[in-house]
Amino acid sequence: MRPGSPGLSHRALIGVVAATAAFLSALPAASSATARTAASAASPAPRTATAAGAVVEPVSPHSPSGHDGVAPEAAPRTPAAGSRNEPPVHPAESGRVVSARSADGRLEVFASGADGVHHAWQREANGDWSAWEPLAGPGDAQLAIARNADGRLELFAVNGNVFRHRWQLSPSGRWSNWSPFGGGGRDTAAGVNADGRIEVYASGPAGVLHRYQLAPNGRWSDWESTGGGPADSRVEMETSPDGRLEVFALNGSTFQHRYQTAPDGGWSAWDASFGGGGHDLTADHNADGRLEVFASGPAGVFHKYQTGPAGWSGWERTGGPADAQLTSDRTPDGRIEVFAMNGDTTARTGQTAPNAPYGGWTAFGPGGSEVTAATNADGRIEVFGAGSTGVLHTRQTGPATWSEWTSLNDTPGPVVD
Repeated sequence: MRPGSPGLSHRALIGVVAATAAFLSALPAASSATARTAASAASPAPRTATAAGAVVEPVSPHSPSGHDGVAPEAAPRTPAAGSRNEPPVHPAESGRVVSARSADGRLEVFASGADGVHHAWQREANGDWSAWEPLAGPGDAQLAIARNADGRLELFAVNGNVFRHRWQLSPSGRWSNWSPFGGGGRDTAAGVNADGRIEVYASGPAGVLHRYQLAPNGRWSDWESTGGGPADSRVEMETSPDGRLEVFALNGSTFQHRYQTAPDGGWSAWDASFGGGGHDLTADHNADGRLEVFASGPAGVFHKYQTGPAGWSGWERTGGPADAQLTSDRTPDGRIEVFAMNGDTTARTGQTAPNAPYGGWTAFGPGGSEVTAATNADGRIEVFGAGSTGVLHTRQTGPATWSEWTSLNDTPGPVVD
């Protein structure tokens, strides 16, 4: 039972267990789009990156803050021991559209279309937006974004043929050009270790691999096997209260989970009993630090949550749109809000109080193909939805009120099918 939630009668509990069992055992196999991506992969998993990492290329002419800089160099070192004794850094949602805050508090957003990756940014913290800027790069890519220890954002993009990355040359400043990061794959996610080193996971037909910075802001390891993981899976990461990274990977037949055994340390084996298959997932954290995971499938959206440092609840049905893309973020008072988008509709649900159960799903907007949420510098959530007409956004105007869906600076952005 969820801490702080009302008790269930024996009959109600049986109903939840039955619905959960049906969900976990009957979700469909991976989509044909996933199969096509896997079939076109240039290699069974990302393997082509060099141990030395990327070399700085000529910078993009765009500089939203007018800053110039040089990417820092760091000799390869073994991962640093211990943590920085700072609050854990929670990963940004990965997907076809991603957003994160620059060091100066401005949100930056990236969206991947057939012609490559496009970029827009707030012109001031909590403010209005630039027009979209095309960046080329991998087409129809899955994206991930993370912040280096010195405050520079780094973007990762993978499709079935290639893996690339680019980074800010100074905090909130100009961006490098694209640089090789590996071979093709299905999906990627990025998180930050307790000592500030970025770690990247990527899935492909052979399972899940990862690589990590050898020092904060520094060079990268080679790709390493994780010992398995679901093939061609959707991947997300979260951070435990003690700074340990946790990884969640979902494909059409299984949901698996692994975690660091200590901050900055080694990893557990994959837990293949975490759940059945599904369509998409999102991971977040409660105000008290407990992690919570949502998964979508043909029966709607289900979730499970930590009951303690190592224990998890069973899966619980929440309703919501079938086979939806999922994203989540937190309000200023610590309540998790979840957004689910399929081709017909977008819906929203949220906790009724920090660490508490959820209210019902409510209509939130039109349908589309991808959704992501990010938090402004003042704590208000901003949601980006993408589809065949480009990218729209909405933001909180109060604790329970939202702006209309609009384009960014009257520019549609890329088509995200």
